[in-house]
Amino acid sequence: MFDLRYVKKLVDMLDGSTVDSIEISSDKGMKIRISKAQPQAVVLSAPAVAAAVAPAPAPAAAPEAAPAPKPESPKESLLEAKSPMVGTFYSAPEPGGKPYLAVGDRVRKGQIICIIEAMKIMNEIESEFDGAVREIVAQDAHPVEYGQVLFRIAPNG
Repeated sequence: MFDLRYVKKLVDMLDGSTVDSIEISSDKGMKIRISKAQPQAVVLSAPAVAAAVAPAPAPAAAPEAAPAPKPESPKESLLEAKSPMVGTFYSAPEPGGKPYLAVGDRVRKGQIICIIEAMKIMNEIESEFDGAVREIVAQDAHPVEYGQVLFRIAPNG
């Protein structure tokens, strides 16, 4: 399995360069491809398993319908904990167990906030910042995409 911090660094490096895509293979047959051509597109594959996420094409809309409504001013200051990978979101360490977080809980940087299962591997996801949980966006045992918002956290909460 690829280290998530390594993948994030690759994405950051790609954003600031003229390179269009990066593809890396492991000795265990896993492959990751990061490309600018399709924003937030990640393809993971194993010898017989492949998972892909690509942004859905935007429907044609009138110019006045294109802007999304602005969120309420308190939500603008919330930090978003996003999924670092494609997989299945789990809010607790085991089925029926106590969830890692509930609305109102304090969270610290480096604290485990959820699990994302990808290719039969359970990946513990850590918080990138301190604060208080204001909203749990992802649903337990449901699929999530790369970059999808999982939690909204108030930094001063």
